[in-house]
Amino acid sequence: MAPHQTQYGIAMRNFQTFPSLPDAQKLIEYGVRMEQLGFESVWVWDHILLGVDPHFPIIDALSLLTAVAARTSKIKLGTGVLVLPLRNPLILAKQLSSMDQISQGRLVLGMASGWYKHEFNAVGIDFHKRGKIMDQNLEILNRLWTEDQVTGSYPPHEMKRAVMFPHPYQKPRPTILIGGYVDSVLKRAALHSDGWLTYFYTAQSFAEDWAKVRRFAEEGGKDPDTLISSNQVPIIIGERSKAEPEMLEWLNTEWDFASWSKSSRDSAIIGTVDECVEQLQAHVATGVDRIIFVPYRYRDDQIDLIAEEILPKLKAL
Repeated sequence: MAPHQTQYGIAMRNFQTFPSLPDAQKLIEYGVRMEQLGFESVWVWDHILLGVDPHFPIIDALSLLTAVAARTSKIKLGTGVLVLPLRNPLILAKQLSSMDQISQGRLVLGMASGWYKHEFNAVGIDFHKRGKIMDQNLEILNRLWTEDQVTGSYPPHEMKRAVMFPHPYQKPRPTILIGGYVDSVLKRAALHSDGWLTYFYTAQSFAEDWAKVRRFAEEGGKDPDTLISSNQVPIIIGERSKAEPEMLEWLNTEWDFASWSKSSRDSAIIGTVDECVEQLQAHVATGVDRIIFVPYRYRDDQIDLIAEEILPKLKAL
């Protein structure tokens, strides 16, 4: 058996804090540059409405990934995460299968049921039914992508001999990773997807919940070794005395941490190159399949340090 090899992706800042606005052309160029720098994947955030005071203008995740797909040839394109209940599943199935065709099989779908009630209310989706809608939408996507004809009642969606071609480029479909924290979500990730995508977890917290995911898979009769895991982690490289307060200020102003989850500011990777590599080694030791870097304020100097100094050391482990 080949030794386990962790892959390294990077997040894209497709949202800003008003009055700043995201620049679509610069974001596309960012995706091109991340491929040139050797990252395995690039990941976008997904919201339709985000925040009120302040609010966070955001470029649509799927439109942006499609544009990046057209300008690149190797880098994988990830959603981290797509809020599945907010989307019409038939329209989404068509859009995603087309994106996978355009990218020739580079789409990786992180999906979750969502948390922001204000957004659900505005879109007209019952926030309290989002878990049920999530499961139904997953089934619809899977069937449309893998069956020649689909007949089924999924209120309000009534399908009779529904045909959706072309299917995705990847067979049987793109990789689906479920994001979230609570046990019901971890079980969904284990049994109804290809694995788990989480957000700002320490190595210890990741190991604890990944063990749960694997156990749920075993209990459901699924081989846990077939599951894929990914963890998004914030990182700042520099002398810790200066870097730590900078990172904490950023995390406190632009990021959300659910009090009932293991997602926390403690997940931040902080320090010199060697100190960051040492902290990241603890993540690699958990067996995580992919680490997705969220570089401090997406600064070019931070990204260059990750690509030129940290990645070579990690890949040599």
